[in-house]
Amino acid sequence: MRFRPRLLDTLPGYDRAQLMGDAGAGITVGVLALPLAMAFAIASGMSPTAGIWTAIVAGLLISLLGGSRVQIGGPTGAFIPIIYAIVADYGVANLLIATMLAGLILIAMGAFRLGNMIRFIPISVVIGFTNGIAVVIFLSQIKDFLGLKIDQLPGEFFGKISTLAGALGSTHLPTVTLATASLALLIGWNRLAQRVRWMRRLPGPLGVLVIGTAVTAVFGLPVDTIGSRFGGIPQAVPALAFPDLDLSNLGKLIAPALTIAMLGAIESLLSARVADGQIDDRHDPNQELLAQGVANLIAPLFGGFAATGAIARTATNVRSGGRTPVAGIIHSLVLLATVLALAPLAHHIPLATLSAIVVMVSVHMGEWHAFKTLTRFSVAYRTILLSTFFITVVFDLTLAVELGLVLASLFFIHRMSDLTRIEPVPLADAADNALAGKIQVFRIFGSLFFGAANKLEALLAAADSHPSVIVLNMDKLINIDTTGLEILQNLHRTLAKHGASLVLCELNAQPRSLVQRSGFLKTIGEDNLTHTLNEALERARQLSATPPDAA
Repeated sequence: MRFRPRLLDTLPGYDRAQLMGDAGAGITVGVLALPLAMAFAIASGMSPTAGIWTAIVAGLLISLLGGSRVQIGGPTGAFIPIIYAIVADYGVANLLIATMLAGLILIAMGAFRLGNMIRFIPISVVIGFTNGIAVVIFLSQIKDFLGLKIDQLPGEFFGKISTLAGALGSTHLPTVTLATASLALLIGWNRLAQRVRWMRRLPGPLGVLVIGTAVTAVFGLPVDTIGSRFGGIPQAVPALAFPDLDLSNLGKLIAPALTIAMLGAIESLLSARVADGQIDDRHDPNQELLAQGVANLIAPLFGGFAATGAIARTATNVRSGGRTPVAGIIHSLVLLATVLALAPLAHHIPLATLSAIVVMVSVHMGEWHAFKTLTRFSVAYRTILLSTFFITVVFDLTLAVELGLVLASLFFIHRMSDLTRIEPVPLADAADNALAGKIQVFRIFGSLFFGAANKLEALLAAADSHPSVIVLNMDKLINIDTTGLEILQNLHRTLAKHGASLVLCELNAQPRSLVQRSGFLKTIGEDNLTHTLNEALERARQLSATPPDAA
């Protein structure tokens, strides 16, 4: 494939005005990314440091190498249930290995130009698993939001619900109060910002984080903080280190790696498509996949984990004036500078406030209106969406998407089968009344494929009535697969046993190509493939030994 990051396309003619716009956007998004990176990491069962360095390293690489002008990369809420489950089942070291494997898979997807394949996933599947992920994220935050005394929250749904229900008696009032106040402030931030000038300069999550941290530090609130649980954030660049690899576990990590790669590809390309509409541009999906792959391959070397394109941060980048990948690069540098300069202050950040931020993210990421409008759509749409949603919440994202795609395929096959018709054509329509009984004509509509094989029973029944010739008019047939071809071959053999013939006419490009390539044309004889129905009837007269003037 052609390796061409969008950064190279934007640098020629890059001027001071663009730099100022990108710098302002990069600073804004960098400030916004800090609390989100920590919150997503903690919710995923990782340290806040891992989230920050994922945002710095992956965000930088995605901007440097990506196929979108404005994509901002880093950890996202969608990964929370996946990362949490992998950490719970395999440990942090194996998560890093799985992330690197996912990076290799994404690079391969980009190299083989599979970027456009992501668009084939039905919107019902996308909405189903997005809403399901939002619910799973919300459930994962109940522990820190209520301050429950739980050592390790299970990744499995029923175990999680049972553990949370059993620990409700340990609800911590100061934690609940701080979390609720933080959530209320987040909800009302934009309205308050219209009245309070200084609030307009801060993104809501960062403003709430600063206020929550200040209140915790000044009043000495007895709540869990980054310092009390994680020992703070190191004020240094982590040393490069390859995660410990246990070859005996490598096979077990393929499925988690595929899950990370699949979700990363879907979310990053959806984010890029949304951004395209905002800036009137068109991203390169294969280049974007390659960049996402490199980011996920390198970030674990710095202790980071899975990253992808972040829709909310990308949209913020566009709204703030970012128009080139320089904004994403500046966003990473702002995060780096913040960590190196202000890491000690993170000691007092309350987990309750971070939990409120993640709860807000989960509420906003779900497309809840889709549930209200379900009755407007088909049974197939409702079944796919609700099944994907339910399986995502109760079992597993990968299983949910697989089931959603299988259901979508089955409904599509059923629909295409319904559109396939085989209708008899009365010979009177072709002024061939005298041929009735010896020649039967049928017109095929739609697609002759494995899902519509039962539609050919009418033809086989016609063959059993021992006509001299069966003519198939295929001008309305758009496609035929090998199963359909095999059925035609069976029809030809059945007719041949009784000394009868099969004539095909008006084949479109794809059916004609398959008939020729398969050798079926030689089997029936080239004279039995005609361009028009009249030519087919003339050939049928010859085969049935009916004199032309008898018509």
